[in-house]
Amino acid sequence: MAVPTKQQIIEALKPVQDPEIRIGIVDLGLIYDIDVDELGEVKVKMTLTTPACPYGDLLVSMTKKIVSRMEGVKKVDIVLVWDPPWDPREMASDLAKDQLGLW
Repeated sequence: MAVPTKQQIIEALKPVQDPEIRIGIVDLGLIYDIDVDELGEVKVKMTLTTPACPYGDLLVSMTKKIVSRMEGVKKVDIVLVWDPPWDPREMASDLAKDQLGLW
């Protein structure tokens, strides 16, 4: 059974939205990195819009659930990182910047 690629995982996470601002976590730039090994173990490095994000636990659990359900995935670790701090002007997609009015 093949393990998913980093790009396939990113695509699977695109529908996950921050409930407060209703923009996807991928477009917001909250997914910093994804490592996938040949055994199907996935490590997702992500951040939140702020350390005090009221939906942080929900976003982490949704991310883990979606990746865990992908074919070939045996284990998922979500690592919350705060460095570099999230900056929508630098990390968000053009679509998210449009929605946030950051132009």
